[in-house]
Amino acid sequence: MCEQTESAPGTGWRGWSTYRARRSVQAAGEWIDLTWPLSPTVPRLATFPPPRIERIAGIPQQPFNVTELSMVVHIGTHVDSRRHFFSDGPALEEVPLERFIGSGVVWQIDKPLEGLVEPEDLERMSPRIEPGEILVLDTGLARYVGTPDYERHAALSVAAAEWLVDRQVKLVAVDMPTPELPLQVRPSDFDWPVHRTLLRDGVLIAEQVTNTRSLAGQRAQFFFLPLNIVGGDGAPARVLGRPIDG
Repeated sequence: MCEQTESAPGTGWRGWSTYRARRSVQAAGEWIDLTWPLSPTVPRLATFPPPRIERIAGIPQQPFNVTELSMVVHIGTHVDSRRHFFSDGPALEEVPLERFIGSGVVWQIDKPLEGLVEPEDLERMSPRIEPGEILVLDTGLARYVGTPDYERHAALSVAAAEWLVDRQVKLVAVDMPTPELPLQVRPSDFDWPVHRTLLRDGVLIAEQVTNTRSLAGQRAQFFFLPLNIVGGDGAPARVLGRPIDG
């Protein structure tokens, strides 16, 4: 890990800080789709517009169907690259594929609306996370999709983000639209500290995963497959998981 120093705005990425996971993988169940289907009604923060999905050519008027997609890359199930907050950090096409794939754990930590996930919540969970692995957090937000309470999601504390960096997790996935404080409770000097803490040391962030409850409390194998957007600060992703032995 690199020593932290003062840096210019938009810089300060400190490099990949995790070990490679060494646990062998033996499948213990079928693949589960952890992705919200992409449509104009996909879960998102109200600060972003919904995706526009338009059929611009169609049968029978044309010999084929063609659909045009326009969207913000940070809605629905997606992955943030370091470029999201650090201009000197790798964009999506520069991220090694092994950072998107691997073993890890799913932890169910039910939190009240606007609650905080703290280090003590993470410390008591099992199975334990190992260096170089992926952590998926299920806070129970799925039950609020389509209601105003979705905007009152739980969040990671900065101390919890630091806990994850210290344990050399390579990717953190959450069921919330952001691991940061909800918009309505952010202080006036808010500066996205959870994103900065994780991305600074090379911990990828995936947001708005779903269907994770069936994997809660288990070890699992994951595929996080964002679109390979050149210069990408983030991208919609197809996310898959399956239980493994061990």
